[in-house]
Amino acid sequence: MAEEVWTVGRLLGWTTDWLATRGSESPRLDAEVLLAHVRDCPRIALYTAFDEPVADAHRARFRELVKRRGAGEPVAYLVGMREFFSLPLAVSPAVLVPRPETEGLVVRVIDLCRTLPEARIADVGTGSGAIAVALARHLPRATITATDTSAAALDVARANVARHGVAERVALLERDLLADLPGPFDVIVSNPPYVRDDEFAALPPDVRLHEPRTALVAGPTGVEVIARLAAQAVERLVEGGWLVVEVGPAEAANEALAAIPGLVVGPTIADLAGRPRIVQARRM
Repeated sequence: MAEEVWTVGRLLGWTTDWLATRGSESPRLDAEVLLAHVRDCPRIALYTAFDEPVADAHRARFRELVKRRGAGEPVAYLVGMREFFSLPLAVSPAVLVPRPETEGLVVRVIDLCRTLPEARIADVGTGSGAIAVALARHLPRATITATDTSAAALDVARANVARHGVAERVALLERDLLADLPGPFDVIVSNPPYVRDDEFAALPPDVRLHEPRTALVAGPTGVEVIARLAAQAVERLVEGGWLVVEVGPAEAANEALAAIPGLVVGPTIADLAGRPRIVQARRM
């Protein structure tokens, strides 16, 4: 009896079942993304190729990536890319994997800048540059200063800024928050570290073991970085300017913002799952 051929459909089915046993929350999607990467085709193209045999070389490479995914490596790192705000972005273990919840920050800043055609924006802790690139693409006359303490992260951001043709309007600087930046800015936006020290061990393994801890953990309360950022931001925002920040503990973050003279705390914005996600404050 002839050996059964490993077609696209058979390979996806087997891999989906195996990844499900390894704790993947999206085993079918993981399998499709990895196979499309190996075959160098759009993921949707797999649906018209279910009966096509997979070449031995592709299958060997796919098997290697699936094994690493089963061990917990994020898919985005395995393929070197993640989509954010409908934009393909390069990622590496030097940066957090951009998440859909963070797209809410971009939406809020775009809304704030509708009456500011030449908005001056600071993106603090830019990582892969996801927020800065998305804002530059959707606010074509805005100028953005993006900072990060990690030179390796800035290298990733620089590649994404160049890829999307916004290098003339996005300045990338190695800085601790807003240090040595005089401003003024109309909007300061950030997705800073906000995980508490005692929460880190409970994070999913693919996050805890592979994403940069310094970009995740803030300290004992989770709002240490937010408090420092707010104190610096009030000195660099124009009158009426906004600080917009993604958070975990919204109540504690709002308390940190309210403690800064000159800032008035605005309403907290929930994400699509209904969780308090974005805190904001306006400079008086």
